[in-house]
Amino acid sequence: MRRLTMLLAASVIAGSASIAAAQTKTLKLQASQNSGDFTYKYITEKWAPKVEAMSGGTLKLEILPTKAVVPHRETLKAVSAGILDGDLNAVSYFAGLDPAYGMLGDLIAAYSDADQPQMFCMNGGGKEILQKLHDKYSGKKVHVVGCGNYTNEALPSKKPIRKVEDFKGLKIRSPEGLAAEVFRKVGAAPVAIPFSEVYTSLEKGVVDAADASAYINNHETGINKVAPYSIYPGIHSMAVLQFIVNNNVWSKLSPAHKAILETWYIAAYTDLRRYADIRDREQVAIDREGKGSVKEIIEWPESERLKFRKLAIEAWSDYSKKSPLAKEVFDAQMKFLKTYGLIK
Repeated sequence: MRRLTMLLAASVIAGSASIAAAQTKTLKLQASQNSGDFTYKYITEKWAPKVEAMSGGTLKLEILPTKAVVPHRETLKAVSAGILDGDLNAVSYFAGLDPAYGMLGDLIAAYSDADQPQMFCMNGGGKEILQKLHDKYSGKKVHVVGCGNYTNEALPSKKPIRKVEDFKGLKIRSPEGLAAEVFRKVGAAPVAIPFSEVYTSLEKGVVDAADASAYINNHETGINKVAPYSIYPGIHSMAVLQFIVNNNVWSKLSPAHKAILETWYIAAYTDLRRYADIRDREQVAIDREGKGSVKEIIEWPESERLKFRKLAIEAWSDYSKKSPLAKEVFDAQMKFLKTYGLIK
């Protein structure tokens, strides 16, 4: 009888474990960073485990580095097809589908700090336009959980860039879309290269400078070693990242799981922005003392920043004429910028 009781107890425990395992949902996401990048490590090591903790172990995130499943430009197709459950990818990578993605993904030279683009995305209409774009190009198979950026990017270069005129003739890595148009406007030659290839492209001389990432990311990936002149604080890019989930997957999640993911996104990326800013400043202080690999940290005067923005606004306006949705993004961003007092 004792042996039978023990067998029955073991069976119940095993059955309960099987039920719990069956009830646990793991979302497979692909990010836009390499596995060694500061951003990737921060999100996967500090924040991904919080989803499991908040859900009592019933929901997990498996966040894969860029290109782990599909190329960086194909995550939208992969999420639509159910190959990926979702992504944490850069919006501008889809500019080949519609110029609106380029304008929404990085309104280059528009914002003054990293909080502002996420305010536009989450509170100023950006998320709704991104959903409209994805509805059109995914056949309504994708749900937008959130969008925004996490940093004001620095600009590493192999030669000093101290004023707008220094961009003339410079080969610069740039995302597709609007960012490339702005750099053309100031006389540079943009080259579309994924972030994962920036280091080797600079090292081999494919490009002279890079619209790359946060100062700390550029430091930790070695970019500052091969491009030792860095503009900081950045003058240009605040690339927008998205969190999307396959619509079929999203519809099957419980209201609690949906709330967890929505709350997780805001908390994770707000924390990431603040921590990245601190890490940027710490590394900049080290490099300014001559203890790092950077030869010179260049801070542009306000006169050059305004000159760069003036040229950028011309590029925004021209670019907005490329598609009806691009014009919708342009109008929404201009309204937000004026409301926030960033342009007149």
